[in-house]
Amino acid sequence: MSKKNKADTRGFVYSTDPNFSYQPESEVPVETLSPNKQRLRILLDTKQRAGKAVTLVTGFIGKTEDLEYLGKQLRNYCGTGGSVKDGELIVQGDQRPKVKQYLQKQGYGVY
Repeated sequence: MSKKNKADTRGFVYSTDPNFSYQPESEVPVETLSPNKQRLRILLDTKQRAGKAVTLVTGFIGKTEDLEYLGKQLRNYCGTGGSVKDGELIVQGDQRPKVKQYLQKQGYGVY
């Protein structure tokens, strides 16, 4: 493929406006709130998971790295698998009591 046919890495293709100037959106990094200011919600979910139950933890406000670290700690505590996707912690199985106990012990507000 020739260079002129490659997509632009900044997200726009072409502008007919002679005064157009691309201004990249500045991403403001979100600071992670302290655990006592966080309000996390624990849910049991089976939708689009072939009938398998997973425990979702939503409502985390902060950096993705901090969410991934919390997810790793939760999975280790529960002894199960899981992942972090779209700002949600996913723990395999119905682990609501264990997850709630762990998060409360860490100082998070849980409901």
